[in-house]
Amino acid sequence: MKIESVELKTIAVRESQYPKEELPEFLLVGRSNVGKSSFINALICRKNFARTSSKPGKTQTLNFYLINESFFLVDVPGYGYTQLSKESDRKIGLMIEEYLKKRENLSHVFMLVDYRHKPTEDDIMMYNFLKYYNIPITIIATKYDKIGASARVKQDKLIKDTLKIEDSDFVRFSSTTKKGREEVYKIINESINK
Repeated sequence: MKIESVELKTIAVRESQYPKEELPEFLLVGRSNVGKSSFINALICRKNFARTSSKPGKTQTLNFYLINESFFLVDVPGYGYTQLSKESDRKIGLMIEEYLKKRENLSHVFMLVDYRHKPTEDDIMMYNFLKYYNIPITIIATKYDKIGASARVKQDKLIKDTLKIEDSDFVRFSSTTKKGREEVYKIINESINK
């Protein structure tokens, strides 16, 4: 996939603000600090297009990135950031739930987990929540390059066993080396061309 154009098209907090284009959408979810902005930048081949924040929990909106004028990457606020108030957490949860329930354009979910750690209770809860909506999900294990080769088999097993997923639903990803990027492009292409 060649990235020709990228635009932050829409920032939304409710359904009435979603883009009007009838294009496939790919939702990105993950804990605060899991590397969603780095993942987006690696996918779109731009250095700082999606801003990485020094302060986790900063994204409070649904951000719709229009790619090649043919599909959207939809970035949602990260979960599991302890310094967000319960009320903020609840609002973010409802905003994501409204999107999942009502958005017919949603083609696929990329759920990011940190390859270096066992998925958290929040990760398990989010994965089960997404599965409830019957949307295809791929687990993207970020920061793959941070783990030595000898420990990778163990990490693979830990993540797959914790989330109860198959190898086909699992992509090892590094925004530094770009490992996994072609696999993600393939998933997007297959979904668009269904």
